[in-house]
Amino acid sequence: MYIQRRNNVTIVGPADGPVVVLAHGFGCDQNMWRLTVPALARRYRVVLFDYVGSGGSDLSAWSEERYSSLDGYARDAVAVCEELRLRQAVFVGHSVSAMVGVLAAQAAPERIGALVMVGPSPRYIDDGDYRGGFSAQDIDELLASLESNYLGWSSAMAPVIMGNPDRPELGRELTNSFCATDPDIARVFARTTFLSDSREDLKSVSVPTLILECSQDVIAPREVGAFVHAAIPSSRLVTLDATGHCPQLSAPQATAEAISDFVARLS
Repeated sequence: MYIQRRNNVTIVGPADGPVVVLAHGFGCDQNMWRLTVPALARRYRVVLFDYVGSGGSDLSAWSEERYSSLDGYARDAVAVCEELRLRQAVFVGHSVSAMVGVLAAQAAPERIGALVMVGPSPRYIDDGDYRGGFSAQDIDELLASLESNYLGWSSAMAPVIMGNPDRPELGRELTNSFCATDPDIARVFARTTFLSDSREDLKSVSVPTLILECSQDVIAPREVGAFVHAAIPSSRLVTLDATGHCPQLSAPQATAEAISDFVARLS
């Protein structure tokens, strides 16, 4: 039960249904999935959790050493799956958690049998012919701004990340989520996220994989979705009619339907 308390685990849906694990991205917590959960929980056993340092997790368990690499977050995900004795679960990772899912599936293939990547990016910084969407200078400036004034950065960046300027309440929600995160923890998570390079890890993915991208996303542009799709054999790429980086909030029905359709194809 320790891991369930440490990672604030929530479980909903039928006990005998296929298991879907929902993992949040940087600056967020499991609450970001709340609009997709009702539709998924009608058919699946849905497991939600917060990474240590986020949401309702046990902040005393956080350490900079562990969470300065994506491996630390993957260890959280695997620990949740192990404590719940999950087998062949579908791991749904939003944003940076898409790459966390890749690492978790490598570490515990008996626990994770399929991946859903929502807005994935294996590398945010452009590199030669690879288009991640940001220059090295862009990321340096982003991190410098975040580290000097986290609350100000959150207020400015969250609406940009969310997109949908005609729905400002979505931007406010993401801003509030960012601002609720401890700034020191957020700084470490941000560096871990935006400086990561998981392109080589994509080659190891052998489980069924769904890539969900939005038609417009400043954080994970469509060139990145195409790269991930090409790097993972037999993966499926679906472009949602949605804008921004958080379709589970901006287009929850379409997101839930795409996940459900993928899970149904597995059986």
